[in-house]
Amino acid sequence: MGAYLLPLGAVLIWSVNTVVSKMAAGSISAAEIGFFRWVVAAALFTPFVLPSIWRQRDSIRPLMGRITVLGVLGMVVYQSLAYYAAHYTTATHMGIIGSLTPMMVLALAVFLLGQPLTHGGVWGSLLAIAGVALVVSSGHLSRLAAEGLNLGDVMMLIAMLAYAIYNILLKRWPMPMLKTVQLLYLQILVAVVLQLPLYLFSPKTGLNASNLGLVAYAGIMASIAAPLLWMKAIQVLGPSRSSMFFNLIPVFTAIVAFFSLKEPLALYHAVGGIMTIAGLLLAELWKQPLRKPSRAVLSSSTG
Repeated sequence: MGAYLLPLGAVLIWSVNTVVSKMAAGSISAAEIGFFRWVVAAALFTPFVLPSIWRQRDSIRPLMGRITVLGVLGMVVYQSLAYYAAHYTTATHMGIIGSLTPMMVLALAVFLLGQPLTHGGVWGSLLAIAGVALVVSSGHLSRLAAEGLNLGDVMMLIAMLAYAIYNILLKRWPMPMLKTVQLLYLQILVAVVLQLPLYLFSPKTGLNASNLGLVAYAGIMASIAAPLLWMKAIQVLGPSRSSMFFNLIPVFTAIVAFFSLKEPLALYHAVGGIMTIAGLLLAELWKQPLRKPSRAVLSSSTG
């Protein structure tokens, strides 16, 4: 039971950070907070983690290609796009779109890990997608068909797809010679290096009293505490079971946004959120394969 506290804690921290991202949209540029958060995390980690990394540098060097890919997907694309998305959509929308991650993980697991396609996976996907569509269209599906998604919603969809791929690769590329904190630290360094040019060439607001707390939360809680909990959860529970906790993001985010940002809650938020969560639960619980194994396969497996 204690293992489930790992993804639960990570998801709670990220839900609050979704609201922090929305609050940051009015007080600091996306490029700045996206860069500063990783600088804060790297500065806090370096004295404790860098010495062990240096001692293992020869064994780590061949892994840097994979570590770079993980850093790009999990730290740069996923984390940074949310700050840009916050300029164009609400925190509640961001939270509900974020709950699609488990479905994306299940779909990728079929193609990349060879997991069988199930009835729950198919029908649950359709129900979850319909729920998200209801929310991002503000309850008017015809408007979505006519106008399409807004830019912020598109950014969040890309961000969640990147994180779904990150989850699959994290499981597919085990690196037992590295501790969880070492792997996270190396990905943070990748994020610092890749975000530096964007920071240098972007307009700057600067750190001030109104945004310092937001940067601190993003740099400590969302960049250190949550990823450590999540990476440990992937190791213990696996990507599919861990990602199911993303179902709670729309609930946590909507509650926090309602009290802190005064974002209104409408009926379509509740209906769309319930449809999304129900679809994800359906995908997780209805494990009947879509296709029955052929007779030849059955006979060979029993022979």
